[in-house]
Amino acid sequence: MHVVLFSILAVVPVVSGHGFLSSVTIDGKTYKGNTPGSSSISSPIRMVSDIGPVKGATNPDITCGLSAQKAAIVADAQPGSTVSLMWRNPTRGNWIHDVGPLMTYLASCGSAGCASFNHSSARWFKIQESGLRSDGTWAMHDLYVGEPAKVALPSNLAAGEYLLRHELLALHAAQTLGGAEFYPACVQLRVGGTKSGKPAATVALPGAYSDTDKGILVDVYTDPGASYEFPGPAVSNLAGKTVALVASNATVTNSTEAEVADATTSTSNSTSTSVSAAFATETMGRGEYEFLIFPRGVSRIMPSLQFA
Repeated sequence: MHVVLFSILAVVPVVSGHGFLSSVTIDGKTYKGNTPGSSSISSPIRMVSDIGPVKGATNPDITCGLSAQKAAIVADAQPGSTVSLMWRNPTRGNWIHDVGPLMTYLASCGSAGCASFNHSSARWFKIQESGLRSDGTWAMHDLYVGEPAKVALPSNLAAGEYLLRHELLALHAAQTLGGAEFYPACVQLRVGGTKSGKPAATVALPGAYSDTDKGILVDVYTDPGASYEFPGPAVSNLAGKTVALVASNATVTNSTEAEVADATTSTSNSTSTSVSAAFATETMGRGEYEFLIFPRGVSRIMPSLQFA
């Protein structure tokens, strides 16, 4: 009798640590999400069946969450819109986990729109990633203290309907194979405007991650100051204006870290965020670029890359 009671109590803290995307705010307009397993609210958030994590990088549910269903409505947005995502625990209190990165993807729903779009066939491009910060806290810590995650849509994003996929990757047990916990959620968006920017490359999910990726099988406690390597693709050519003082048509060849630092704005407030050079040209159809901001806010441009 005592053994059974102890086992039940031991499970309670683990269950209470799970949660879901409770609401999304786009340019000041808030849309509530359904509690998992319910459908009483007309929402653009694809409802999941359970508050638990997705386990395993090849699990089909890694796309939009556990048994995610198509949402009832599509939320309006514009290129450059700010999207705030509030994650909550089952009682709608603060998110409990505080160790791990946040990542955001987009996928076009095609000409038929998101209402009937099957997310299992989506082709994703990453627009944001935030991880370990210079003060030793993780991006997930903001959710832990009750703050929303905030993401800006690419300012040159082509008009159309998209799924926005926001992902929390909890790393508190990631030192063992299969221990990482994925919490993905998808929001149906209708982007207006007249822009024409499209991603240079897309990936499938599942498919872009492996359970042995350095950012998924990782011990974040043994060396807490070590640089973190995000799983999945680099941030898309469409995303970001964080590093903003490189002129259009400029050439960067074999640049040293110091030279690049002199040519860019300070990034101390956006550490561990990977961005691309969308500021160089409206559609970035010329060349390939990779910008990485490392944990202490140092922005590096890979050698021998050229804006042409």
